Amino acid sequence: MLRILVRRSRDVSYLTDDPALELEGVREGPAQWWWRSAVDATRNDEVQQVLQTSERSAVVGYDLIVAAPRPVSILVALDLEHAPAVLKAHRRAVSDALEYLEQRAVVVRERRDHDDRDVPGRWANVVGFTHGVNRHGEPHVHDHVLVGARPDGARGVLDSRALFAHVATADALYRSSLRAGVSSATPYALWRSFEGVEHVAGLDEGYRVLWGGHFADRGVKQHWSRREALATWHDDLSRFEVHGTMASPVRDPGLLDEHTFTAAFEGRPGVARRHLVQAWANAATWGSSARDVTESVDELYPDMSAARGVREEMLSVHEARMIAETRVRGARPLRPREIESWRQRSREISREAGGRSR
Repeated sequence: MLRILVRRSRDVSYLTDDPALELEGVREGPAQWWWRSAVDATRNDEVQQVLQTSERSAVVGYDLIVAAPRPVSILVALDLEHAPAVLKAHRRAVSDALEYLEQRAVVVRERRDHDDRDVPGRWANVVGFTHGVNRHGEPHVHDHVLVGARPDGARGVLDSRALFAHVATADALYRSSLRAGVSSATPYALWRSFEGVEHVAGLDEGYRVLWGGHFADRGVKQHWSRREALATWHDDLSRFEVHGTMASPVRDPGLLDEHTFTAAFEGRPGVARRHLVQAWANAATWGSSARDVTESVDELYPDMSAARGVREEMLSVHEARMIAETRVRGARPLRPREIESWRQRSREISREAGGRSR
């Protein structure tokens, strides 16, 4: 899940003071990692330079909180051998989400000749902090990513409406990239249900019940050592109860789930590029790289490829669904290089079906 918190203070001690040692020896390097630029991320004054704004704005930046699906966090706690690969896939997926936001959501609105224009922007510095537990000590892999309110070289701040408009799409790309990344780097297969629930094939649902993340109180912030985290998880596992596993879908992992894709537009008056990308990423049941998702959408909907900001052009729901085409050619491939072959393909209609009375 990706959430955005607005920051009006440059106090970053909440992040810089926590070394997140619960992932020590598992995570590559320290908790702090630079997506762009590189200074000492343990020093408040250095990290504060990320939070750039204008003289007129009270908002100094944003905290993008990217949390892994609960089963992925559970893998990090249960399988110490493959936990490093899972964390690498998480950070790579976070990077994919950031790249999408910068390409499509970071715009500065400028008024010229009585017309509002969305000018593309770019963050000067971006820093992330990777943590592995929640306030109650449960496995909870998540990143806090700090970005500034004013893009590099811009006079004004970015249009926050565009940032919030694209957050659901960035989250969908993160999850799709994570499913693909973990599945390729570990023995585990990650999949997403029609209802939008993330699963790990073969992982008992009892672990999700054990570490559900639901508490009456928010808990107190504390700094966990690796030993303390492992001891807490070991004690928790003594209360584990078997609930069974969810049956994985029987579907070609290289094809889009067209049912999920078309359902995503139900009730929408129109469909923008961001909605297409979000729906495509969520309909990649077993995951797909962020690049493949966006390139596939742009290949199939070329008139939408330049869209950015909050004021994107819209397609009708009928145009977005492409039901007539998929009925003839079948489900669309997830790999963009296979789309042209899909376009050339038609399903053979048997004589029996053709001669059946209606």
